[in-house]
Amino acid sequence: MMRAETPPFWWRPKAWQSLMLAPAAAVYGRVARRNLENGERADVGVPVLCVGNFTVGGGGKTPTAMALGRAALAEGLRPGFVSRGHGRASRGAVLVDPAHHSAAEVGDEPLLLASVAPTCVAVNRRQAAQKLLAERGVDFIIMDDGFQSARLAIDFALIAVDARRGLGNGAVVPAGPVRAPIIDQIRYADALLVIGEGDAGDAVIRQTARGNKPIFEAALEPENGARFAGLRVLAFAGIADPAKFYASLTALGAEIVESRDFPDHHVFSSDDMDELSASAWREGLQMVTTRKDAVRLATGSAAMQLFLKECEVLDVALGFAPQSLGARIIRDTRRAFRRRKFG
Repeated sequence: MMRAETPPFWWRPKAWQSLMLAPAAAVYGRVARRNLENGERADVGVPVLCVGNFTVGGGGKTPTAMALGRAALAEGLRPGFVSRGHGRASRGAVLVDPAHHSAAEVGDEPLLLASVAPTCVAVNRRQAAQKLLAERGVDFIIMDDGFQSARLAIDFALIAVDARRGLGNGAVVPAGPVRAPIIDQIRYADALLVIGEGDAGDAVIRQTARGNKPIFEAALEPENGARFAGLRVLAFAGIADPAKFYASLTALGAEIVESRDFPDHHVFSSDDMDELSASAWREGLQMVTTRKDAVRLATGSAAMQLFLKECEVLDVALGFAPQSLGARIIRDTRRAFRRRKFG
């Protein structure tokens, strides 16, 4: 299933499209506020750390969740990830098996999460958490998204914001990318994590600071960056913000001769792959993509797997500043859980 691209006007200063959609956004905002205020927030009996975004799509949630999963493991815990698994074909609560499941079955991001710790996908996040507890014996839940739905009792809500991309035009869906009125989201957040460099997130940073919530910092760091220096490349990506991927390649010394943007979670067709291969061959370019795209290709058809062999993949990991921040967030979550349960 292909997920639609977010409208381009969401990421530009407010224009006529946003003004026309303002009434619908007001209704959406009221519903989102009611969810935050009155969500069922089920208690699953273990600490729950939620990694969310203020906006639809992107923002670094999954790399942040993976980094926190590794931090939880380093603290001696048995973490498990809960994810909705956008665009998946499977139904109900499914424990992700990277050896047997494809991205089409469980989603691309859950396959990445499952490389760190047990992962369960479900629309009902309570069911996913309970399945992880019952069948994988986890003692710490990390939610990749789900902050606004308020379906689980969250002990620590960490909201990630891309410093370069920010909140777009700042309007609520469908007039913009914001999932609920910012002031309401800040009220229920425990901390803000600013990822990367840039000033697009300055406004929400100031609002968060006025709400007396801590502001943390992190960056996405290449894990195999040296191999791209001096390469002439055709870069392609089906993620929420391809420009961030291209900027990373350029910073590593790659020359991006051509690029191709696809919708987030895009399933590559035979025509897509043929066109990319032909363009790269014609210009003598190395094809490069993201790990998230590579997961979809690696678990897809034989043609997709063969195409992936022609590509280089840029791997990135989230690094906290300071490095001890991940452990601090895990410990804060556990302390909050004990206060919630025992007072």
